[in-house]
Amino acid sequence: MNTRGRPTPRELATSFFASPRLANGLTTLSVAVAVLSTAIEAIIGWPGLIAMTTALVVLAALSLVARRESIDWHGLLPISLLAFIGWLGLSIFWSQYQWATLGAIAYFVAFTALGLYIALMRDTIQIVRSFGDMLRFVLVASLALEIFSGLLIDTPLTFLGVQANLAAGGPIQGLLGTRNQLGIVALIAAVTFGTELRTKSIRPGVAIASLGLAAVMMGFSRSALIGGVIVVLAAAGLALYVLRRVAPEHRTMAQLSLLVVAAVLALGAWLFRTRIVSLSNAGGDLDYRLALWRQMTAFIGFNPLEGWGWIGYWRSELLPFPAFALSEERVPISALNAYLDVWFQLGLVGAAIFVGLVGLAFVRSWLLAGQRRSIVYAWPALVLVVLLTSALFESSLLVEYGWLTFVVCCVKASRELSWRKAFERPLEQEPLD
Repeated sequence: MNTRGRPTPRELATSFFASPRLANGLTTLSVAVAVLSTAIEAIIGWPGLIAMTTALVVLAALSLVARRESIDWHGLLPISLLAFIGWLGLSIFWSQYQWATLGAIAYFVAFTALGLYIALMRDTIQIVRSFGDMLRFVLVASLALEIFSGLLIDTPLTFLGVQANLAAGGPIQGLLGTRNQLGIVALIAAVTFGTELRTKSIRPGVAIASLGLAAVMMGFSRSALIGGVIVVLAAAGLALYVLRRVAPEHRTMAQLSLLVVAAVLALGAWLFRTRIVSLSNAGGDLDYRLALWRQMTAFIGFNPLEGWGWIGYWRSELLPFPAFALSEERVPISALNAYLDVWFQLGLVGAAIFVGLVGLAFVRSWLLAGQRRSIVYAWPALVLVVLLTSALFESSLLVEYGWLTFVVCCVKASRELSWRKAFERPLEQEPLD
């Protein structure tokens, strides 16, 4: 404060960047850029998308500095996440395409930073509201775009990946580029809208209409692969519903029983996988993926431990990625499997770290969802179910909205249930209504 009693420019800047409104705005914009990155890149190109992401990271960094005194910096990041990012960064030394790896790492770190900012600056219910508002906008805009393309002008919008199939009942892609990506986002939206409804954070009518919109978008996506994720999500939701009503003294046994049931179901799904694929009518998509994965396993053998180097989205002008183009019409930009993608890019060491990372994040989120009274704690666990299950046939977990959302869930769970904090205070056991 100067001698006249007016705030100095530095004080004004600090007040602005420490504002809760700015934190809310940056959270919503970060989610928007992450979810709409495919559409943004199609409209204004990679330079525009990178500029927008960079601006958000800079603003988030200034906001963190302005609010540094209110942040608990102890155990800021889970060690498993640090280990994965560290190995990913080291891959530049043996990468087969070093400059591309450097750029991909910078892009990856940017979304990691935005996810970290959201997890630090916002409570879980505030995060749910920001995701809910933005996902409502994305689904409404996607439906409007499909109506315009498929019904009004009956012409595909190829630069956005919209194929104008709405009149035929789908599949539709919306602003997400592919039907599978639209289905994944719609599923995350459904979990978010359901959480908003249960927590009464928005009007019931809006929440119910939003759930209906998410269901419509999933239906018109006509993705049989998403159908499998819906089954897994429904089973997880039912299990969590039952678990939250078990007495605390019996909860450990209930968790173990659920683990055994899940293992048996997973084994049964593997044993009858051929029959399941034929019933789901996913043969075409799965046949393409199997052919791609067979090619990848041959290349993994050249660098089995360390991988070829991080790349994120595949680039067809760099070796060895042209070898994976099974046809001129369909050039893959990922392995269509996040776990195999990590193995290819970061080797067996990176894959082991990644499996440990996602496993710890899910276990922590699941335990919190079962122990804490508020239903909002179920949101990270159920969102991770969607992300980790869909990662079996898409690599979106590793980039943009998938990775940002994962970081948010991972950091939130780690800060609530961390072994480093176990020495400070025990986890509270809250009775459930």
